[in-house]
Amino acid sequence: MRGFRWPPPPDSGPRTFGPGPGGPRTGRPAIPDPETELVDTPHGVRLERLVTGVGEPVTVFAHGLGNGIATTRPFGSGVAGRRLFFQFRGHGRSDAPPGSWTYLDLARDLRAIADLGGANRAFGASLGAGALCRLLAESPERFEKLVFFLPAALDQPRGPVAWERIGALVDAVASGDAGAVADVVSLELPAAVRNTPAGWAYLRQRLDQLLRDGLDEGLGTLAGQVPLDDAGVLAAVTAPALVIGCVGDELHPVEVAEQLAAALPRATLHVYGRPGFLWTERADLRGRISGFLNE
Repeated sequence: MRGFRWPPPPDSGPRTFGPGPGGPRTGRPAIPDPETELVDTPHGVRLERLVTGVGEPVTVFAHGLGNGIATTRPFGSGVAGRRLFFQFRGHGRSDAPPGSWTYLDLARDLRAIADLGGANRAFGASLGAGALCRLLAESPERFEKLVFFLPAALDQPRGPVAWERIGALVDAVASGDAGAVADVVSLELPAAVRNTPAGWAYLRQRLDQLLRDGLDEGLGTLAGQVPLDDAGVLAAVTAPALVIGCVGDELHPVEVAEQLAAALPRATLHVYGRPGFLWTERADLRGRISGFLNE
């Protein structure tokens, strides 16, 4: 397996050496990002939002740290009804209020988007799962169905690997160096995908967004915080929940998913056997999420 290389080849395909096809891969042009809007919230923070789909039910999707609308949309591809995607503070075009932020602040962002859009179901990935837990600690009956994807922290802080990765991403984006950002973002890809057309397409999309919109430095402080002081407060949540974890994921330990599923009275836990399932088992993942939310 050849190592990761930056900058990418002009055709977005893998660099190859020796005999073999060498012509450019034209392919289809990239689909442009959909037009988003900035919405005012009751707590004074303007947030970037995208609304897709029509009708009921309404599901709000909360992204992970350093990610956003583009990386969260695929999870809702098979979900019925209206879908609300947004950027937490410090991401994309959303405001970045001065001072340090907490999971309570993120929960306020999530609640505002859900309330303004009339959402009755919620999906949270990584950081978004933590924000959703924090919201439920205050309002355990707020949603009718819940999905937690790769929760990263519950009542214990994230480990040193997460600290280092998050800090490196924030620093790389602040530097404006595309190569430095690519080095960090490429770690999100399984080794087998990094030098493939699909891997380059993902990398280009992430770099375009991060270098265009940036990441606020305040996000780095969230790695050492916890959504809840005591996971036991989630015992009051009555909604059915789907918790998705993965064995061997250093940023999202499977033990966190197991603890969360145990804390929620009506949770179903599904654990994938190895990292990279977002690429190798994409259809199963999307079907699992949409099947749970649509049933």
